[in-house]
Amino acid sequence: MEEPVTAGRVHRRSRATTVILRGALATLLVLATAQAPARAAEPTPNLSQSIAADQPLATGRTTLTTGHVDIGPRYVDDRWTLLIHDGTQAQPVWRDPDDTLLRVSDAALQTVPDDPAYAFLGIEAGKRVYVVPQVQDQDVVWLGWNTQDPRVMRTIDRGVTLTLLGVRGPGTLTTYLQSGNFSAPQPLWRSAESKAQPFWVEVNTHTHANWVFSAPGVYLVAVRVSADLVNGEKVSATRTLRFAVGDATSADEAFAATADIPVPAGQEPPGEAPAGADDRADGSRTLLITALAGTAVVLALGLVVLLLRGRGARRRAEQERVIASSGGQR
Repeated sequence: MEEPVTAGRVHRRSRATTVILRGALATLLVLATAQAPARAAEPTPNLSQSIAADQPLATGRTTLTTGHVDIGPRYVDDRWTLLIHDGTQAQPVWRDPDDTLLRVSDAALQTVPDDPAYAFLGIEAGKRVYVVPQVQDQDVVWLGWNTQDPRVMRTIDRGVTLTLLGVRGPGTLTTYLQSGNFSAPQPLWRSAESKAQPFWVEVNTHTHANWVFSAPGVYLVAVRVSADLVNGEKVSATRTLRFAVGDATSADEAFAATADIPVPAGQEPPGEAPAGADDRADGSRTLLITALAGTAVVLALGLVVLLLRGRGARRRAEQERVIASSGGQR
């Protein structure tokens, strides 16, 4: 038997319609925000470390074979640059990349897994490669990055962009992050790609990653660090990291090596790309996301209007039936 039409029944239908409206609007808003580009997860953003403002800039050539090392922005004589933070000794210091050699010894040799998830390495499964691991191995140099210099943290707006501009070496270099054993690896830099490869690093971040070298030898790696400052200025600097991969690779050869690493198309002038290039790309992505979100909101509002009109018509019809069944009395 059909339920009699009553004011209570009308109220229950009104509540049900409200739930449907809210659900539809929420779904469309989720679809709009889902268009935002994914940010690479940083599995170790809270590694315990703080950097004092007075940590010195060391001089003279040195080779770092084991221990904790980061690359990061710093000011030298009021000039923005990229340095190597050497934490291998009790007293940390900053070092010039031109005078610092990062040695990746044979202790770093690992076997490429037979797993499609690692196909991005471009290396045959089972092959032995040199890996600077994300999790520290006491026998291998431990390389990461930080944005923790006190003056850097005071002056940058939210964070910096680290960009791989190019690699010279006998094999390939791939840098990737992985959050635990069951998460998919997230490539950041691949020397096999000829384009510039930027990623974003928040202020006061300290992170380590996996660095995979496919063959022994000398590698020169051009890296740019750029940022917007809180005063509206843009800063950018490009430096070259030196790696001697394998025990048999000569340190003298690595220090003597020079390379005119080609700058990817659109990254100019040579060796120093404008800091605004990444910002323009980010701006384009932001405009696209905003447009998509705006479209979704308009669709949601249109759906709400249609449902409200339908609900109003049904309510009026049901009210007329209630009035008719009560003898015409309101």
